[in-house]
Amino acid sequence: MAVETIAPDWEFDRFDDGSQKIHTEVQLKNYAKFLEEYTTQLRGIEEALDDSIGDVWDFTLDPIALKLLPHEQSSLLELIKTDNKVLNKVITVYAALCSEVKNLKYEAENKFYNGLLYYGEGVSDLSVVEGESQIQMGRFISFLQELSCFVSRCYEVVVNIVHQLGALYNSNKAATRIIDSSSVHFQTVYEHLGDLLVVLLTLDEIMENHGTLKDHWKMYKRLLKSVHHNPGKFSIAEEKLKPFEKLLLRLEGQLLDGMILQGCVDQRFDDPGKGVTITKNTTFAEEFAFNIRTIFSNVESKIGEPSEIDQRDKYAGVCALFVLHFYIFRSVDKKLYKALLDVCKKVPAVTLTANIIWFPDTFLLSKAPAAAKLIDKKSAQAIRAQRDTFLQQKAQTLSKDVQSYYVFVTSWMMKMESILCKEQKSDKMAEDLNSRCNVFVQGVLFAYSISTIIKTTMNMYMSMQRPMTKTSVKALCRLVELLKAVEHTFHRRSMVVADSVSHITQQLQSQALNAIYVAKKRVISDKKYSEQRLDVLSSLVLAENVLGGPSTKERRLVVSLALCVGTQLKTFRDEELLPLQLVLKKLDLISELSERVKLQCDCSFLYWHRAVFPIYLDDVYENAVDAARIHYMFSALRDCVPSMMQTKHLESYDQLLESYDKEIMDVFNEHLLDTLCKEIEKDLRLSVHTHLKLDDRNPFKVGMKDLAHFFYLKPIRFFNRFIHIKAYVTHYLDKTFYNLTTVALHDWATYSEMRNLAIQRYGLKMTEAHLPSQTLEQVCWFVTRHCGNARRQIFIEKASNNKHLNTINIRHIANSIRTHGTGIMNTTVNFTYQFLRKKFYIFSQFMYDEHIKSRLIKDIRFFRETKDESDQKYPFERAEKFNRGIRKLGITPDGQSYLDQFRQLISQIGNAMGYVRMIRSGGLHCCSSAIRFVPDLEDIVNFEELVKEEGLSEETQRAAGVLDSVLGDLTSNSAEGTEYFKMLVEVFAPEFRRAKNMHLRNFYMIVPPLTVNFVEHSISCKEKLNKKNKTGAAFTDDGFAMGVAYILKLLDQYLEFDSLHWFQSVRDKYKKEMNAVVKEQHLHSASQDQKLLQTMNLTQKRLDLYLQEFELLHFSLSSARIFFRADKTAAEETQEKKDKGLLMSCKLQKPQVTEPISM
Repeated sequence: MAVETIAPDWEFDRFDDGSQKIHTEVQLKNYAKFLEEYTTQLRGIEEALDDSIGDVWDFTLDPIALKLLPHEQSSLLELIKTDNKVLNKVITVYAALCSEVKNLKYEAENKFYNGLLYYGEGVSDLSVVEGESQIQMGRFISFLQELSCFVSRCYEVVVNIVHQLGALYNSNKAATRIIDSSSVHFQTVYEHLGDLLVVLLTLDEIMENHGTLKDHWKMYKRLLKSVHHNPGKFSIAEEKLKPFEKLLLRLEGQLLDGMILQGCVDQRFDDPGKGVTITKNTTFAEEFAFNIRTIFSNVESKIGEPSEIDQRDKYAGVCALFVLHFYIFRSVDKKLYKALLDVCKKVPAVTLTANIIWFPDTFLLSKAPAAAKLIDKKSAQAIRAQRDTFLQQKAQTLSKDVQSYYVFVTSWMMKMESILCKEQKSDKMAEDLNSRCNVFVQGVLFAYSISTIIKTTMNMYMSMQRPMTKTSVKALCRLVELLKAVEHTFHRRSMVVADSVSHITQQLQSQALNAIYVAKKRVISDKKYSEQRLDVLSSLVLAENVLGGPSTKERRLVVSLALCVGTQLKTFRDEELLPLQLVLKKLDLISELSERVKLQCDCSFLYWHRAVFPIYLDDVYENAVDAARIHYMFSALRDCVPSMMQTKHLESYDQLLESYDKEIMDVFNEHLLDTLCKEIEKDLRLSVHTHLKLDDRNPFKVGMKDLAHFFYLKPIRFFNRFIHIKAYVTHYLDKTFYNLTTVALHDWATYSEMRNLAIQRYGLKMTEAHLPSQTLEQVCWFVTRHCGNARRQIFIEKASNNKHLNTINIRHIANSIRTHGTGIMNTTVNFTYQFLRKKFYIFSQFMYDEHIKSRLIKDIRFFRETKDESDQKYPFERAEKFNRGIRKLGITPDGQSYLDQFRQLISQIGNAMGYVRMIRSGGLHCCSSAIRFVPDLEDIVNFEELVKEEGLSEETQRAAGVLDSVLGDLTSNSAEGTEYFKMLVEVFAPEFRRAKNMHLRNFYMIVPPLTVNFVEHSISCKEKLNKKNKTGAAFTDDGFAMGVAYILKLLDQYLEFDSLHWFQSVRDKYKKEMNAVVKEQHLHSASQDQKLLQTMNLTQKRLDLYLQEFELLHFSLSSARIFFRADKTAAEETQEKKDKGLLMSCKLQKPQVTEPISM
């Protein structure tokens, strides 16, 4: 087939039929539709995750999280590029060192602090077995080795920073001058150096306060001594022990003796081999002291002010720098030393991390002994006394602080919502961004202030071992809630905040660039050339270039260092420099907004103060109106989970998490949930029993507590569970009411009323107990109080105090089986068997009675002698005569003869059998309802095998096995069901047919008189239905027919009873009487005697009614006999069983025929 080629020039004038345009439009429409649907789905997800799960969302569960912190892709060498190569090197060195300090600080805060702090946690004192402490320390050694390496690295970085600064500020005139540093002050580098020293200081404080770690270390050393004496016992080579012991000694000396910071400042900073002299470098000493004073003046002015944000941490850094300066240069600035101590009056303690509190006065007095001599003892004691004064004042002002911050934070939250919801106008964009920036900063400042109050107060009380009042605890917990409210406000509006942050950073960068541009222009306009001016210009150009990119921490660091050089020579005027510094501070804060908020609102320190949680819960319970605040507290309690994951002394950090989870939940259950459950139950009981006047429930006298507020709370997220208070209380009440109703069934109405009250008052939708009015053990009560209908399989109550009668049918039984399980079926049959045993004993006694036995033997003899004359039919008159004869023996007070009681006994036996039949039918009904979801009962797959083939987990395999078992039981039960009638026949028949019970063989002869008695009783009951007094009225009672059929089967007397032709005899008797009445009616039809005719009509109706009742009884008895296989005698059934057994054995013994293998 030839392929048609298209000339290339045809492309230019090809005919456009518009199909391509149509196709493009269709695709665009499809894409637009897809975007619309996708947007709808995302909106649905956003709404679902907005606030429907809980009032406070767990940040760790965010399906999508926004990380606002920008990440720098360029290296420092790429960022720091100017034509001034020397300046480039200086800025690069200091920037690299500052970055290293930040990395070390981050590693310490997120790894080493937590690993040390949580050592020994998660193991209760009661469950500690001997040797557990040594095992924990054994696991911890590797962590201590890592910490030792970390500390060594910190030492190296400190020495390097000091050397680099010393090289720049060198008093040796012979040394080469790098840049003109006379007016350059790298304050940023000193601040970072202070941060690194604070890290070492914090490690010291943790070690100093960690008694458990020290105790375990001693135990471990003793264990090592034992191993040393007998290394073979522990399978350890002796040559390995000495290096290990040396390692432990080094770790102890470096870390555990509280000399980490001391080891740093005691280092030898001079290095003659490299020509580095620090201790005698007076220029560097002055520069060092100048920067300490500058940083301190900035810190002192802000500390304790509303605008304070990190000044306390910097104060610790200043103190550490002062000590380092003292140990390097051995000189003391007395004025600065006193100023540092004076701050202790304002800030007696600083929280370094978690529960580690640091007292500056103790530190300064101990680390600078030469300077300490300048302070008299009274002044030192006064500073210490200031701690107690501070706590007393704080205890008095806490309540006021809470009220103030409550107003501040709520108004800030409203401002935050209003500003973020307001649409931005293009003409007021700058003003709007500025207001947003101020609101964000204000939120962080509030968070810092609140966090500082909580940490300082709690940790000082704990460190000084002072008791805290309940009022103070409640106030501090309120502050914790406010702190988390600030954090959740930021998180809730994180979408808008993220959008705003990027614009605000750009605006702040633009303002900084404008200020730098003005200064640069001023420098350029001055034509005087000098190296110093060149350095200034180069640094300003560098700052400009770096600010042109994203606001990463590296770029901001470079800008800070560049401006340390660029601000000399009065490049910036005073009115320009302060706004620039403020802009850069805002830029730092806004760029790290999410991290700053997370840091300031972190409540992981609550782990060490969890003893306040019970008091807090009691307060929440007492003030139920504010129940929603509990979400914030649980959010705060969750904050320590990430830090717990750094534990190293346990096999897995999950042990610590489980221990913490259990402890919090036990306290929560004890102090809130269980108390709430009991209070609700008590309130419902007292409300239902108000008529008893148990106590004074006047709300104006005893007060009123509306606990319903707890049930409006959304589920609380904690660890891997949602705590739903409403569901918990509902379950408790359901369980309590159900259990108590089973104990006292007559109280069902009271508990039903309490359920209704719970719905109305508390909105608790409870489950109806659906308990039966009686239990299985009361079969006797059931068969006595109910009449059975065999055709409909229904039991009707004979009498009731209510205006209605209860009925029980197959559906009720099926529901009960579905509720309580198929096990009740066998239990029911077992109770029925026990009931029948008792009734058959009475039955045997009645039949053995001489009056009864003699009359029956006489009737049997009479029938045998006269059966040929009476056409093989038992005479009706004989049965009536028997009935009258029994009545002459005596009657009960309520007018019943012995035969009436015997009839009732047989009816009860029959009702019991009918009950068993209904249980079986209900079981089949229940099984068939359950199995209806299985497609094919003949071919049910084995789920366990399928799961094993797929290689799923063991839990899934066990679940599949259970499913197979359930399906197997349902299939077998729905297919056939247990033949309970056959069981109850086989268990009693051998005993009934024994020779010692020969008196029972007369039973078939008493059946005719019993039927006569039953018919008279049945007609009497039916007639009562139309009377006003319906006591004893009934319209059905098939229990008698079932009982007669059952007993005849047990005695194998169906043939004997049939030989009486009793129902034929009854039929003949009534037809004969009816014919006689008809003839008499014909004879007297001509007469006008109306009374006589009326009497004859009534007689005919009565005879017709009796005949109808006998016929119904005959049908019922014939139907009942079918259940017991009336077509076969006992001998025939025995022969049938033998034939079946023989057939089965023949099948089993049949030899297998194998076919010959064809070759």
